[in-house]
Amino acid sequence: MKILSIDTSNYVLGIGLLDDNVVMGEYISNLKKNHSVRVMPAIQSLMEECSVAPGDLTKIVVAKGPGSYTGVRIGVTIAKTLAWTLNIPIAGVSSLEVLAASAGRYFDGFISPLFDARRGQIYTGLYQFKDGSIRKVIEDQLVMASDWALRLNEMQADVLFAGNDLGIHQQAITEALGARAKFTGPTGNNPRPGELAVLGSQREAEPVHEFVPNYIRLAEAEAKWIEAQNKK
Repeated sequence: MKILSIDTSNYVLGIGLLDDNVVMGEYISNLKKNHSVRVMPAIQSLMEECSVAPGDLTKIVVAKGPGSYTGVRIGVTIAKTLAWTLNIPIAGVSSLEVLAASAGRYFDGFISPLFDARRGQIYTGLYQFKDGSIRKVIEDQLVMASDWALRLNEMQADVLFAGNDLGIHQQAITEALGARAKFTGPTGNNPRPGELAVLGSQREAEPVHEFVPNYIRLAEAEAKWIEAQNKK
């Protein structure tokens, strides 16, 4: 069973190939560059390097958000196109869950992955590993970083925070949780496409034409358009 995983939901571009329980290869970059022109060459390069032909693939797994509206849309669109063209299943995994699994597999406590959402807000959720499998403790959501930190402080437990946007919100988190706030190093802040493939291998396939991303909130332009329509 060969699985191709795709993550363009944030600045990190991740492509992975999983063959049963073996991660054959991963491509990861963390650059502020256009995913739309880089993702297909990255897929092609990794598949050629691993000697995997399109017809060998048995499933497509994609990080379905939250994150950058444009980034999520690019990854989901490409994943759906490949799944439909190759007539193979598609499955989606929360972009936050991928980050949590990548950073905290061996952490004995709660894991809070986060992406900056501007104006003091973050996309986040709470996860924990139990018996080797990751489980969701609190649903993914859009929340003020300060409010989230205060909520976690009430749990009186160690929390590992992960993500490339930690620097923006680390002060508010530390002020609320003190020593119970733990932070990943640089290598723990990038979601791993191999981890995405592993998580996706265990998910039920979704009908390709019904598969939708999870933005959590509307893009700003779309929200303004709806607001304007409601005022008419």
